[in-house]
Amino acid sequence: MKVNVPSSSSSLFVVFLLALLASAATHTEVQADRIDPLLPFCKTISSGSHDDRSRDAGGYSALSIIAIDLLAANATSTGAKIGGLLKKAGGGKYDATTMYLQSCQSVYTSIVGLMPGCAAAIKGGEFDRAALILERAAGAVKGCEELFRDHNLTSPSTVEDDSAFKLAKLAVALIGAAS
Repeated sequence: MKVNVPSSSSSLFVVFLLALLASAATHTEVQADRIDPLLPFCKTISSGSHDDRSRDAGGYSALSIIAIDLLAANATSTGAKIGGLLKKAGGGKYDATTMYLQSCQSVYTSIVGLMPGCAAAIKGGEFDRAALILERAAGAVKGCEELFRDHNLTSPSTVEDDSAFKLAKLAVALIGAAS
């Protein structure tokens, strides 16, 4: 997937993207006691007060790698959270929730394993390959939520799934701006 963004409008594109992501964090989607994990990343980019990595990032491709690193961190912690839930459930009861949790844990394990190759693809200029990996990751995470929703079950990782989805989509958008 290649998105051509003229360089003169690149800044406008990022501002639009940030506004879009910010508007996604409505009161109905984010509980009052939780902050969307993308918000600090977006504020950092838009304010110009970048952290050490983003200060010397060298453009959208480098920023997309930061988003990929955040996605990998999210996937690692979500996989660990799901592992903890599975241990609490014990081995005796095998129900739909357990099965869906195992499936989602596999998704997150796969995402963690794919992110180094995704970052390498960006560094090598293989933007389409990286975007494809990220789109598949976003789709897989969305699938985790759908497993629970389709069977009228509450997903214990809705917030983390939403964050992973948004981070993957943010990285895709940044790759599009870089290519």
